[in-house]
Amino acid sequence: MTTLGYLLTCEEFDPKELVRQAVRAQAAGFERLWISDHFHPWNDKQGQSPFVWSVIGAVSQACSLPVTTAVTCPIMRIHPAVIAQAAATCAVQLDGRFALGVGTGEALNEHITGEHWPTSAIRRDMLEEAVTVIRKLFSGKQISHHGPYYTVENARIYTLPDEPPPIYMSGFGPKAAQLAGRIADGFQCTMPSAELLNVFRDSGGAGKPTQAGFKVCHSMTKAEGLRSAHALWANEQLPGQLSQILPTPADFEQASSLVPESAVAQTVPCGPDAKPYIDRIRQFADAGFDEVYVQQIGPEQDRFFDFWESEIAPELAAA
Repeated sequence: MTTLGYLLTCEEFDPKELVRQAVRAQAAGFERLWISDHFHPWNDKQGQSPFVWSVIGAVSQACSLPVTTAVTCPIMRIHPAVIAQAAATCAVQLDGRFALGVGTGEALNEHITGEHWPTSAIRRDMLEEAVTVIRKLFSGKQISHHGPYYTVENARIYTLPDEPPPIYMSGFGPKAAQLAGRIADGFQCTMPSAELLNVFRDSGGAGKPTQAGFKVCHSMTKAEGLRSAHALWANEQLPGQLSQILPTPADFEQASSLVPESAVAQTVPCGPDAKPYIDRIRQFADAGFDEVYVQQIGPEQDRFFDFWESEIAPELAAA
């Protein structure tokens, strides 16, 4: 049976509101949490971007749901040794209910230190080495590492959970899915793609957990929800490599102006009718994902959680 979780979006909400949503999500019956890790929002209308590791610490003290980052990029903005320490601390705070979701990232967040933004192939190589560094440090031993991208000297993590946090990897194409199958403990995606799942499983991921997530906009009318979704998250419909190479929120705003509302309507359930939400969840479940995460766009969070409890959860439970 598919496990249902809630996605906390750091691009839209401040830290206190994210913690409040986590508590509300647990009360509404969600079983797990995803949380995004960004330095910038995708556009200024989203308007937030708190430091995810501080937020996870607060969430760990406010509710008991497992948390997975979706996703952290450990290749440039923050050295993988520091990510390893942050992840280990979160796993301790959450009594082992933490998974580190990683990916190759976007220039939007990672270019800020002034380093050249590499090609996707190089970023995959960097991520593979970063995961190697993180796993070495999760051992609790003092380690040194001298690789093509990262150097670690005489480092040891002292605050560790009883078991190392699992490392999941996101993938939106076959090369990333292959790498995830080879190096990761689980797979993450935002598309209901059975094909990518098969690539992941055939590359070493058979039997490993899989997660996916999508956004919704519950509202009084479908048109109202679609307007909000388009205004805040049209960037998700940008084609090709744009989401990985554009460097600033202003660039995303300009590119997103070319995305019609009809494109958003194809992937974001909107409005007061429960059926599109349930159908979208089932798309991911039918594709084979073990866990599906849902995120309400915009400020009507409590309205959504009430809607989930009264109309969606009972329908899913009866299926």
